[in-house]
Amino acid sequence: MSHNTLKYITNEQARHKNIHMTMTPMMSSLTAETIKTVVASLPIQGRVVLKLLLLQYLDVTHDEILFMVSDRPDPRCVSGKKPVTTMTQESIAAMVSRRDEYLRHARLRRERTSLQCTALRTLSETVNAMAVCAESLLIERGVSAEALDSLKSQARTVLPQPTLRALHTRWDKNDISAEEFQRYRLAIEFQTLLRYAERFKKRLDQAEQERRISDQTTLHDHEIAHIWGLPAGTLAARKLKFLSQYLVALQSKLSGIALSAQSAPSLDLWKDTIAELSRTPIERSRAVYDGLEQTEPALIDKLTAYVAIDVPESIESKFWNSLVFGASSNAVHSEPTRTLFGLQRLVSMQHDFDRSPSALKDLLLKRTAPIPKEPVGTLPVPAEPSKPEITELQKQILHNFLGEDASGRGSDKW
Repeated sequence: MSHNTLKYITNEQARHKNIHMTMTPMMSSLTAETIKTVVASLPIQGRVVLKLLLLQYLDVTHDEILFMVSDRPDPRCVSGKKPVTTMTQESIAAMVSRRDEYLRHARLRRERTSLQCTALRTLSETVNAMAVCAESLLIERGVSAEALDSLKSQARTVLPQPTLRALHTRWDKNDISAEEFQRYRLAIEFQTLLRYAERFKKRLDQAEQERRISDQTTLHDHEIAHIWGLPAGTLAARKLKFLSQYLVALQSKLSGIALSAQSAPSLDLWKDTIAELSRTPIERSRAVYDGLEQTEPALIDKLTAYVAIDVPESIESKFWNSLVFGASSNAVHSEPTRTLFGLQRLVSMQHDFDRSPSALKDLLLKRTAPIPKEPVGTLPVPAEPSKPEITELQKQILHNFLGEDASGRGSDKW
């Protein structure tokens, strides 16, 4: 083959390639507004199917609720009786209630996984910064690099409580100076921070995976059938029909070329739809205090300590689970379903926490400082005499003397 022939073939291939690229339509970028526009262009039956599938992202309007009420089959037709209109206030309220139940569950799950990731990411950044500050404080106090490597290697398996008890015992017996006490205490705190850093990292990886699964989860068929009141076969047929219509309409809008209804749509567009909607802003729920830690001040105090990584390791996992799942042995539920009050307050308090190196060093020095001792020769302060408590028998005697009136209050007739 001559050089001119090879050059001619190469030019022809390039020309055909350019022609093919010119004829291929350019796909515009997919946005949430494009998705909503395509869904709105479907028939009302298709709009309802798509919106129920993507209930955690799209809103079902009141007109669509009325359509579902009128569209569902009347069970009286199956039994052979003459059907009567099903558009009643009771049926509309029941369908709105079912819609709201699944809507709350889906959007709380999305909000919870997002708050989990945000809180754990901030906790990881805080604990890593505190570990760096603790390491620099140990270096300033003469701890060698070999000793630091030993502390890091033993951090996962060491038991801090026996070491802390022995350290406080030596301090009480005056067997150790304040500088030595703080150096040992910083070493224990350094190992605790390393364990927390590893724990938060694993927990963040799990939370990120849960968030991805939550973002890709659509409403199940039995859930849609429960809301709409449709048989499973009818719903499956509608879902297949309108999912195909949506994908064809979306592909036509993105490419700018009208496609026939019999065209085979790209299944990747459905994954792209969910991925694009998952990037939309999350609507925050209005959570109220739900009884965690028995009282709200007790919960705020514990959250304040948790933001500063000052919660004991023995109760940290239990406290985190109570924040995530909205329930613990110390919870008094005030709502039928869980709320995100604890996680919301944790994230908001993390924004106000100072994570600068100087602030973290001051916090660590204050936390690891020895407990001040009373000067020798000082007299102990006498304790205030406690008031004697009234026994149950004494309460009953007083109750018999006072009596009760019809309203249940102590009688004022004596």
